[in-house]
Amino acid sequence: MMKQSLISSAIVTALFSSNVFAADVKGKILDNNNQPVSGAKVHLHGKSQSVTTDKNGQFTINVDADSQLHITKNNYLDERLPVITDNAYVTVVLKPSAVESMVVYASALHKNNVEMASPVTVLAGDELKNAAKPTLGETLKGQPGINASYFGPVSSSPIIRGLDGPRVKITQNGLDSSDASRVGPDHANTNDSLSAQQIEVLRGPATLLYGSGAIGGVVNVVDNRIPTDIIESLSGAAEYSHDTVSNTNTYAAMLETGSDGFNFHFDGVSRKGGDYDTPEFNLPHEEHDEHGEDDHDAHDDHGHEGEHDDHNESPETAKKVDNTFIDSQQVNFGTSYVNEHLTLGLSFGRIDTDYGIPAHSHEGHDHDEHEGHEHDEHEGEDDHADESAEQGVFARVKQDRWQALFNYSLHNEWIESINVRAGYTDYEHSEIEHGSIGTTFKNKTTELRTGIEHRIGEWHGIVGYHYADSDYKADGAEAFTPATETKSHALFLLEERTFGDFTLELGARIEDFQLSSLVTTEAHHDDHDDHGDDDHDDHGHDDHDDHGHDDHDDHGHDDHDDHKEYESVAYQLDMTNISASIGGVYNFTEGHNVAFNVSRSERAPLTAELLSNGTHIATRTYELGLGYVIEDGEVHFEPQEIAQETATNIDFSVRRFIGDFGYTINVFYNDVANYYYQQNTGLMFTSEHGIENADHFHEGALPVFKFASDDAELYGVELDAHYRINDKNRVKVFADTLTAKLDNDQYLPRIPSNKLGVKYEYEHAGWKANMTITRYNSQSDIAAYESKTNGYTLVDTSFQYDFSAQGIDFVGYANIDNLTNELGFVHSSFIKEQAPLPGRNLKLGLRAYF
Repeated sequence: MMKQSLISSAIVTALFSSNVFAADVKGKILDNNNQPVSGAKVHLHGKSQSVTTDKNGQFTINVDADSQLHITKNNYLDERLPVITDNAYVTVVLKPSAVESMVVYASALHKNNVEMASPVTVLAGDELKNAAKPTLGETLKGQPGINASYFGPVSSSPIIRGLDGPRVKITQNGLDSSDASRVGPDHANTNDSLSAQQIEVLRGPATLLYGSGAIGGVVNVVDNRIPTDIIESLSGAAEYSHDTVSNTNTYAAMLETGSDGFNFHFDGVSRKGGDYDTPEFNLPHEEHDEHGEDDHDAHDDHGHEGEHDDHNESPETAKKVDNTFIDSQQVNFGTSYVNEHLTLGLSFGRIDTDYGIPAHSHEGHDHDEHEGHEHDEHEGEDDHADESAEQGVFARVKQDRWQALFNYSLHNEWIESINVRAGYTDYEHSEIEHGSIGTTFKNKTTELRTGIEHRIGEWHGIVGYHYADSDYKADGAEAFTPATETKSHALFLLEERTFGDFTLELGARIEDFQLSSLVTTEAHHDDHDDHGDDDHDDHGHDDHDDHGHDDHDDHGHDDHDDHKEYESVAYQLDMTNISASIGGVYNFTEGHNVAFNVSRSERAPLTAELLSNGTHIATRTYELGLGYVIEDGEVHFEPQEIAQETATNIDFSVRRFIGDFGYTINVFYNDVANYYYQQNTGLMFTSEHGIENADHFHEGALPVFKFASDDAELYGVELDAHYRINDKNRVKVFADTLTAKLDNDQYLPRIPSNKLGVKYEYEHAGWKANMTITRYNSQSDIAAYESKTNGYTLVDTSFQYDFSAQGIDFVGYANIDNLTNELGFVHSSFIKEQAPLPGRNLKLGLRAYF
């Protein structure tokens, strides 16, 4: 008992002992020209909040123990300065960075992007606000190594180094966005870039902190909805912008205030626009496969389909993409209490968005007649931004999101801080046609992440626990995946140690993954053949399965098959995912470093990859998951041998970030065992005839795609270089290349084309202007069922003027996207032929800060 008491006393002392003597340390931050730097953040290592320098570059921060000041300012190199309680006044000179330099919140260890072992891109400030689009994919696609899935401009998710969907984790303040964007490319993610402080993109596996869903990377949207600094006055911002290409008006506002450590935050965004205009393009012929996935079709030089030889009429053309409107509102409230050691806060956000789904057709689907549907009272009265809302399928997204934060900074010798983040999300996505709900996707998610930041000897790191529970359901026409509950429990560890100019980084994560579902399949009887399929249909679905189908279920099962028998099978997948990494950064001379990172990450399949069985209208395919097999046109559920997807990733970076010339070069190689991908079976599906060989052609037949696994490798190079000509002029060059193949030497589908760009920037007396020219190469490295996509060049330019009036700071700007009105088709899009990129767009905006 005496020994246990001594141990307990030691733990309590470690947790709660701190120097009772406190003192204020004052200082001033200057640039290399001895001019004050305003807006620099000064953070005392181990504390939960920071202070910001005033217009004279001055600050005051309370110090209650010997520690280290961490000074950061965007586009300056970080400085770290030892301080003691006896310090009276400190002066710090920040050196300008030759490349964009910002603190990465997703790093967990207060690292700057030029200090990290793995490559990171950060967008923030006016650059982010001016680049903000309705989706993260469109906002980020110009960055090296990042592209967009592009299901129209209002549903476009980020692709990182050729990986997207289940392999890219999209988070808000480190917690999963918890929408249904991983189910299909027509499902938009729910993070709005306009309300963000900064957006961080972690390339390569980030599974150590964020789980197996981050095997390809993380996009972290950082906001201040739970204020973490003490706010002592009222401040805010407001913005209005107008896009001519889609007649879109966007309004945004933010307000923050506080008193005696209690803080309040509000932000909101409203966006409403119609169908977007394009240069004239040929519409695909109706009997063609609309995704370029029928290798019997002909394609024109733009990479979209031409007319068959037996048609002499001219192809139909269009100058806009129908059904691409958006009508979106979101509001967010947050509050917190902050003192020297404690941050405690809560936020709530609501999203209510309607957006059109282009190329979304129910051809070949038992959903053509709507007379028998009852209209919801409010749905028939909607006044959307464009008449196309009445003509096509549109999505109605509603999401309520709660987040909580607890951070206690002990500031003692061992444990620096304890951090807990928790979130609950209630998400609903309904697809509506002619006023009736065809399909509803629901996802309720609970997430908890706790971490203890510590110092043990020379090691600095974080150890933590991560829990996530997702309850997913789909009911209706496109419910091609069953209701599924997914749970994970994980422990993670990240440690770093500095040896002179070299910093070593080690990490590990062990994750218990459980997926539970009720799968409907055909009943087996002794008097049947080995599969029990004699009297069964070809699709393995009950007419009253968990998808909520009626007598004519929406996977095309005929209600005349009542003599067929089905059974519901409780299915559970249990896997233990283990990930580990080793990396390092060597500062071989001032302003130069090399970084490497080697990681091994494991991932279990998600619902869509494992249990899909039905018509996916958005992609115009019939999808089958890994758990199904096709034998003689019949589908059987046999998930006995499901192996984890395992990625071994190597990253090597060379950086120069000081002086007038700076650059970052990233080289990566990703070897993936059991890579999950969709394979064209060569079979076709109709509701009347089921699954048949492709030579039995029936009108409205859809190709059958089945998830398979094979070894794959992805490798490439990324370049980001900056040259400061003088105080007014700057030039940037960026590029990326990517090769993605299976071990059988076949290319993976929808791999983004390589790009090369140059950006010129001018700044003088409040004026800023830039022009960017980006060349997207043609993509001929394609899967067998794809068509080649021709290259295109986009020219974008912008003008900005900063001024003040009545004590308010204003930013007026004009952006012209696609200045030359170039016709471009996105190879990574499922609907590239129906939805080319927008034409010339003039965006006018005014932003105010007070």
